[in-house]
Amino acid sequence: MIKFNIITIFPNIFSSYFSESIIKRAQKSGAIEINVHNLRDYTTDKHKTVDDTPYGGGAGMVLKVEPIFNCVNAIKKQETKTKKQTRRVILFSAKGKKYTQKDAKRLSKYNQLIFICGRYEGVDERVAEKIADEEISIGDFVLTGGEIPAMVVVDSITRLLPGVLGNDQSAIYESHSEDGYLEHAQYTKPEEFEGWKVPKILLSGHHAEIEKWRKKKSKSK
Repeated sequence: MIKFNIITIFPNIFSSYFSESIIKRAQKSGAIEINVHNLRDYTTDKHKTVDDTPYGGGAGMVLKVEPIFNCVNAIKKQETKTKKQTRRVILFSAKGKKYTQKDAKRLSKYNQLIFICGRYEGVDERVAEKIADEEISIGDFVLTGGEIPAMVVVDSITRLLPGVLGNDQSAIYESHSEDGYLEHAQYTKPEEFEGWKVPKILLSGHHAEIEKWRKKKSKSK
């Protein structure tokens, strides 16, 4: 089982997505556990302040290091690290390493993943330097926060776990299962719609020829 711990200032963002479909079933089966932590619960002032203005001036607000440090430490204390338990702390950041299917496979080997969702202008750099094990970006664009990347990473890892998809072959023969590999086109009923026909080879019943066609239609980037 993998335990996902997500640190955010907007915990309600996750409730809808994680309570549907494959992610819901994975939680129910015990394949994964998802815990969402409200960063404001780990502040030390009466106003529950999680951000402040940047040193040196500039636009926007920066998430403070103290509450993030407190939250990560609290999560770690809940789980006693043993030889059989592994943990990774990840900060979602526009300047992080671009996330790939290879990263999903790598991270699926951990027992516990702690995700730090940035917001506003960014996060105090000491979080990246001293608290997180790595920084991840899901693409060359800027989002308003790390919550969507957290959902993306949870989803991509969860579907790799044994038994989650129902048919484990689904996670093997698909796009990005190998470097540069893009899956062949898929078709289903009806056989013809608006004059658009399914390729005849797929209706032939000749499995060897169908496999050759699929390999031919698979693409490399």
